[in-house]
Amino acid sequence: MTLSTVVKSIQDIMRQDAGVDGDAQRISQLGWMLFLKIFDDKEMERELENDLYQSPIPETLRWRNWAKYEEGITGDELLDFVNNNLFKNIKGMDLNTDSDPRAFMVREVFQDSYNYMKSGTLIRQVINKINEINFNDLNDRHVFNEIYEKILKDLQSAGNAGEYYTPRAVTQFMADMVNPQLGEMVLDPACGTGGFLVCALENMRRQAKSAEDWQTLVNSLKGIEKKPLPHLLCTTNLILHDIDLPLVSRDNSLSRPLRDYNDSDRVDVILTNPPFGGTEEPGIENNFPASYRTRETADLFLLLITQLLKDKGRAGIVLPDGFLFGEGVKTRIKERLLEKCNLHTIVRLPNGVFNPYTGIRTNLLFFEKGKPTEEIWFYEHPYPEGYKSYSKTKPMRIEEFEPEKAWWNQREENEFAWKISAEEIRKRNFNLDIKNPNTEDEDHGDPEELLKKYYDLKKQISDVRNQLKKELMAALGGHE
Repeated sequence: MTLSTVVKSIQDIMRQDAGVDGDAQRISQLGWMLFLKIFDDKEMERELENDLYQSPIPETLRWRNWAKYEEGITGDELLDFVNNNLFKNIKGMDLNTDSDPRAFMVREVFQDSYNYMKSGTLIRQVINKINEINFNDLNDRHVFNEIYEKILKDLQSAGNAGEYYTPRAVTQFMADMVNPQLGEMVLDPACGTGGFLVCALENMRRQAKSAEDWQTLVNSLKGIEKKPLPHLLCTTNLILHDIDLPLVSRDNSLSRPLRDYNDSDRVDVILTNPPFGGTEEPGIENNFPASYRTRETADLFLLLITQLLKDKGRAGIVLPDGFLFGEGVKTRIKERLLEKCNLHTIVRLPNGVFNPYTGIRTNLLFFEKGKPTEEIWFYEHPYPEGYKSYSKTKPMRIEEFEPEKAWWNQREENEFAWKISAEEIRKRNFNLDIKNPNTEDEDHGDPEELLKKYYDLKKQISDVRNQLKKELMAALGGHE
């Protein structure tokens, strides 16, 4: 049986359970179960390498001791074990976070996880299916990485207020262009399920030539995520990519006053897609200087990023169109960005990149801290030939970014690329919503003439309606 078939079978089993309601709960349920199985498989590797290895999970709660064997506990006995033993004791683990970071990670993952399933028999069926996957087998692991990506995409249907899975093509392109180097610290302050961290990892993995290099890489990736489900999935995602102890914190990056960050907090590279379209809880804006206070999440994250970057640090961030043309506080934030950073590139994505879950148009902003912006290059990303939009069956692909990659280091204006000076931006009151000057807008005609035609057509429709009404009344003998 193929891995994709195994995962589909698991989802079908969960749909039979009365306690699992919708994609979010189904993914959350699968998330903590996969975490324990993957963690256990990784522990087997550690035990082979180190006879003295001690698991942070109590012996009776380790996957191998209650879930591994097909003939293990099931029904009400299994349901009682999961609800009243497994969850209760992992969440209540008493530990020293400094001396036992793996135990802290396990407890953190389970703090806001729940068992939604109500049938112990169906839980056993899911467990047996999960046991068909060997995460120590490189072939299984490689294939499952792709399946895991698809599982993460299912989060889109459960998302709202801008909290969507970022298409892999976008995360990969941004990581390629920012190009993190081995030894640089990479941060995603709103890491979601870990897409940017995984792409940065894969880019730096190619540079690692020794065990020491790999350890440097492992300690170079940091993520922060405030919501429990994406935090669980991000942690599992990184473990699946050979990071035994992911540096992913459960926290709100915006909850710390901006002035409290110092040099020890600063990083070389930031890649992120902060939530947009939503607002932060009351009081969060007070962590920022008075002239920049807003409850718009994406705006606050941009301020945070400019604070967290080292001098010459690089960033790539996804932002909606509303930021580009927004006024008021947004204008002041853009002015600050252009003063402190070189905003050298804005890639304008077409409508529908996040379809079918939101039609909000997005942009990729790339900048380097340490010197002011002198000019900004824009690149309008076109639809592939034959496309009018994106969809689940026709998502954005990394191959589409090849023209941008070829243009990146040899910049010239063309039908998709143009530049504008910082001085012109200031004259526009920092409105960055600049249309492509190298394409001709379709000529719809003179506005006054179009308006006259509209009223003429409206009168014709009214006349036809009145005529039809008279004919209908006549046919009915003059009675309505």
